[in-house]
Amino acid sequence: MITDIKQVRPDSADAVKLIDELNRYLEPLSPPESQHGYSIEKLIEQNVDFYLLEHEGRAAGCAGVQFFDPADETPFAEVKRMYVRPEFRGLGLAQALLSHLEQVTAEQGLNLLRLETGIAQKSAIKLYERWGFQKIGPFGAYTEDPNSLYFEKEVP
Repeated sequence: MITDIKQVRPDSADAVKLIDELNRYLEPLSPPESQHGYSIEKLIEQNVDFYLLEHEGRAAGCAGVQFFDPADETPFAEVKRMYVRPEFRGLGLAQALLSHLEQVTAEQGLNLLRLETGIAQKSAIKLYERWGFQKIGPFGAYTEDPNSLYFEKEVP
């Protein structure tokens, strides 16, 4: 299995296709007010580190990580726009992306990785829980949302 993860601009061709697929997948799962995913423009504007995962030479998934150093909270990184195409699921690629994001987080001197996900994303929730993420309340700019779950994990 040949898998490569590289940093790319969110507006690169493969990233745009993956983000568009992710948006189409998520759209029917929760109401618009509960969809918190960044647009491509916001990913760029917010300086999100964005990664493309290629498997055997094909764009198979993506994920971003944004770094926060709030005055009233512990500094943390947040997973953004994580997605693995359906035909590549079950190969451990989501775990490879999470491992990479943990590494990038640690390299930034942070030891806390957080994320928000929708309650209808059952397989993603199972993945995060298996990967050691614990449920928490809203963090950062998030507020209580009956369609969202929030998680965090300490990064070694």
